[in-house]
Amino acid sequence: MRARHSLYWFTLPALLVIGLFFIHPIILTFDMSLTNFKGIGEAKDVGWSNYERIFSRDRYLQEIWLTLWYTVVVVSALTVTGLFFAAMLHRLPLIRNFSRAALYTPAMMSFVVVGYVWQFLYSPLNGGINVALRDLGLGAFEQNWLGDPALALYSVAFTQIWMFTGFTCAIFLAGFAGIPEEIGEAGRLEGATSWQRFRYLELPLLGPSITVSVMLTTIGTLKTFELPFILTKGGPDGATRLLSIDIIDNLFGQYKFGFASALSIVMLLIVLGVAFLQNKVLRDRENAS
Repeated sequence: MRARHSLYWFTLPALLVIGLFFIHPIILTFDMSLTNFKGIGEAKDVGWSNYERIFSRDRYLQEIWLTLWYTVVVVSALTVTGLFFAAMLHRLPLIRNFSRAALYTPAMMSFVVVGYVWQFLYSPLNGGINVALRDLGLGAFEQNWLGDPALALYSVAFTQIWMFTGFTCAIFLAGFAGIPEEIGEAGRLEGATSWQRFRYLELPLLGPSITVSVMLTTIGTLKTFELPFILTKGGPDGATRLLSIDIIDNLFGQYKFGFASALSIVMLLIVLGVAFLQNKVLRDRENAS
């Protein structure tokens, strides 16, 4: 009994930090979301009107949908590409360390640097992508990558996928390192091909790595702000105006602190809801494997 009480005392500092820097700010943000506070002056209580505005206007519902769809595209692609490169490098130990470092380098770069580099590459006139297509005789495929509403969201998503593929690859490589070599040897002795060993032996054992990768990339993508803002500022015609961009615009552009707080609470609920659902589904999948 005394040992159990000692454990509670050891968790107290962590609980204080969580309460002070996480729970308390959320409570203050929720309290502000029920007002029309503009940064100065007295905050007037407006009840749930900010939330009613969010869920009654198509503009904000569209932003929520765009944020969720953007997350689905990015997380799905990051999972597939990271798993692909990890599986390849797992079978190529001679170049594994160099390639792992090269793949991870973009994830260590600043969002601002990456954003401006890709803004140049996507330029419709002399951007690197269109120039390369032109030089390869594929000029018919030139596009206004960030100016076309049908392409802009996917162009921004591709930039984020390029940036963080190395991150997911590193997670999966750690998962591959935890698989006993005897399992692969047994598969070879049974005559299983490389694909069969991956599909039926390695992939089920990568369940925990898949859970970690999907959870981390989902949470990070849902609150993405820097790349869409630098590349398109939410345009063209609102095609890349994610919920995070509207929060910053209302907060620092229009000084609508109350409404920005309401949008932040909505985003928090979306992140928590998606994370909880993903964790349940992925954990159930792990247990079933």
